[in-house]
This record gives sequence, C-alpha cells and structure tokens, in this order.
Amino acid sequence: MASNRIKGSASQTAAAYFAAWRKGDVSAMARLVYRAPADFVVRHRQLSDELHVESIQLTPGQLRSTGEGAAEVPFAGVRELSEFGAWPFDSTLRLGVRDRAWKVLWAPETLHPLLKEGGTLELGEIDASAAELVTSEGDKIPNDSYADAYLDPLKPEFEQANHGWALVSKVPGQPDRQLMTRAPEANVERTTLSRSVQAAAARALDGVEDSTIIVIRPSTGEILALADRLMDNYSAVRDVFPPGSVFKVITAAALLKGGLDPAAPVQCPGSYQIPFHRLFVNDGEVDRGPVTFADAFAHSCNTTFVEQATTRLTAEELRRTADEWGFGRPIATGIGGTCGTVPGTDDLDMLAADAIGQGEVVATPLCMAALAAAVQNGTWRSPRLLSKEQVRRIDGVPHGDVVMDEGIVAALRDMMTAVVDYGTASDAGLPEGVSGKTGTAQVEGETSHAWFIGYRDDLAFCVFVRHGGSGRSAAVPVAARFLNGL
Repeated sequence: MASNRIKGSASQTAAAYFAAWRKGDVSAMARLVYRAPADFVVRHRQLSDELHVESIQLTPGQLRSTGEGAAEVPFAGVRELSEFGAWPFDSTLRLGVRDRAWKVLWAPETLHPLLKEGGTLELGEIDASAAELVTSEGDKIPNDSYADAYLDPLKPEFEQANHGWALVSKVPGQPDRQLMTRAPEANVERTTLSRSVQAAAARALDGVEDSTIIVIRPSTGEILALADRLMDNYSAVRDVFPPGSVFKVITAAALLKGGLDPAAPVQCPGSYQIPFHRLFVNDGEVDRGPVTFADAFAHSCNTTFVEQATTRLTAEELRRTADEWGFGRPIATGIGGTCGTVPGTDDLDMLAADAIGQGEVVATPLCMAALAAAVQNGTWRSPRLLSKEQVRRIDGVPHGDVVMDEGIVAALRDMMTAVVDYGTASDAGLPEGVSGKTGTAQVEGETSHAWFIGYRDDLAFCVFVRHGGSGRSAAVPVAARFLNGL
C-alpha cells in the first residue's frame, strides 16, 4: 500500500520535464529535479548563450523501468545553433523515486553527453586569414609584382567582422575536439590591377634598380599596373621628384593656350641666355636652328621652351595650366597619393627652370601617368586602385572628371606622336602606335632622374628611374620591354 503514496508517475514527471525544457522554463525543470545543483538554471542558460542556441526540439523514446523506483527515458534532441543550424544529440533522462515522489535524477550529460566528467562545450571564433587582394579579373596578384608595398597595408581595410566559428568539445586530460567548423568567408577584394598588365610591368622592371612604372586606363582612371622598385622607402604615388622634360607637356599646353601654333617657327639654338639673366643649354648643346614648335617638343629643345615661356607666359599662367592638368587636385586612389606642385615665382630664371621641369617644379610618377592618360583621352580622371565605393570609403571623394580643351589635346597628341616618330624616343624599340615624352631631370651632385610618359590605345604609363640617367637611355627601354611584353 505504501507505493500508493508515491506522488505521480515516472512518465508524468518525464513529460512535465520535457514540456518545461521545450518552453525554456528552466525554473520549472529545476523543481522536477531531485536536489538540483545550485547552478542548475545558470548552467542551462550559459550553454544556450555560449552555443548561440536558437531553439531546441526534444523527442522522447519509450520509458523503461530499470528497477524498483527507477526508470529512464532515452530521447533525441536537436539544438538549432545560429552559426551551424541543426545540431542533433542523443541522451537519456534518468528518473527515480525520492522522498516518495518521482524525480529527475539530473547529471550534466542529461544536457548533452559530452558534458560528462567535467566536459565543456564552447563556441570559438576562427580568425579570418588576411584579406586577399586580387586583380580586376579575380586572379591572384602575380608573383614578384613589386606592388606589395601598396597592397599589404591595404589588407586591414577589408578585415572587419569576418571570422568563422568552431564548436569545440573540451574534456579534462584529453585534446580539444572540433565538432563542427564554419570557415570564415574568404575576404577577397578586387583591385583595378590587370593580371597581364601588372605582370608585364613588373617584368619590365626586373634588373632595373630604383625604378617604377605606373599604368592607367585613360577611359576610366583605373590603375592597371603599379610596379614600384624605388629604394629608400620612396613611393611612386606619394613622393615628388623634379620631372624634367616630361613637364614640357604642361608648358606646351600653356603655350598652346596662349596662342602658339604647333607649326609656328621657333629657334632651337644650342644655348640661350635670357636677356640680363641665366644661360640655358640643350642636352649636348645641340643647335637645331629654326624649327617648328612641334619639332622643338619632339627633340626636347630646352632653349626653345625657355625662350617661349619667358616671353609668352607668366609664372601664374604656368601654375594655372599645371593645376588644370592635375597638379591642383587631390588624388583619391584608395592608397592615397598626390600630384605635384608648381610654386609661384616672380624670378624669370626660376620660371625658365620650371618651364623645363627643373627649378622648383616637382611631381609624382602617378601624377605624370595621369597626365599622359588625360592627353590620350581628352579627360583628366583621378586615378584609382580600388572600386569607386572603396576609394570613397578609404580616401574620401575623388575629384570629378575634367574635360580638357579639345584643340590643345589634339595638338599635344600630335606632338607626343612626333617624339616617338622622329624625336627623342625614336628608333628605341617601341611598338607601333606609341606616343610619349622623354624627360631627364638634373639632380644637384647626382645622376639625373630618367622619365618617359606616354600612351598606346587605352593604356597610359609613366616610367621613372631614379638617378637612372637620361630618359631615352634608361626609361624608354623599360617602356619598350613593358609594351612588347603585353
């Protein structure tokens, strides 16, 4: 008769326990447990929080008696984890008569079998590998691309909030076991670099110390290649150098704007002294006598440009023209960048030196590549290495496109074509269809810097060899290797 005084039944207690568990009513569950541990409620809540459990399904099996006053219910459970989805488990609910009532005999493994003997379950973050920057086509950046100095510092920009997850079982005295993993999404960001153009640019620089080549697509401003072997931490996009005769593109634009015709006769003596001022000489003091303005540009006559600039231009007009062609604008590439400066002067000697890219004029190779691109396309565009959205996020809003004067652009194209056809870049191995301008910038007490800027179809470039010597001997061969390697 004593058994009649036992409250409830094993099946009623089990059913009530499962119902409370499904609802997440841990306090009601605790009331059904014989001597529930003090941290019973906390342990249930902590496991759900730790594993990011969204819901639980419980499917009890058949109750079976395991002796007098003892029973058990095997059950199947499925926890829905926010990181992994459904995570099934099997366990057993043990019951016994205690204090004349059927109670749940709870142990940690009731929650999950892996919690037996001090085991724990943890959800850990898997750090993403560094963001991978790829070419515009989605390919890996070519090996030995000489672009790492720009790409590596960019990677942290694309790493935020990107990690994977691992569900880990930890049992004292045993190695940790990963039960489930969700790898971080590969954080791949496309640059504007073209795999084939970058590879050709890098190979063109092989063996040429202290050099760089920047290639831009004139129709979009995208940087297709940025290979930089400049030494002493110099940067092709941030550091400025005297541009030498490549600056004559801007001086020519100012003179054309002022009304000087490409076919106009001018003098190209071996040396020219500004009245009551300094003497300027041509490379090798070559005297070409009377030539057209276009020919003076093709042969890079310093004396012609000094005479014409000092008699036809003010320093302010030269500076304003430089600003129109990019000098006066912020450049937002995604990796920073600057163009150059043409300081104002009221000294005629300084104006003359500035007009041939010496004096106080300085420019970045990036700026000169953008200049060549603007001549090719007729529109100046702020060069960029990333998508427009990413450039805005990282560097701010770039300057808008600027349409250049059509007549000046057409004249500059003809003059840059003449440089390659019969001027300072002729017979130098350049392929058909290239137009450009060479530059040799003297550096006090050191070897000159070598420059060559130009374009071919929808491809504009700047080659710069620091302390490389003359533009023709040092920079043009790099451009020829690059263009022939495409």
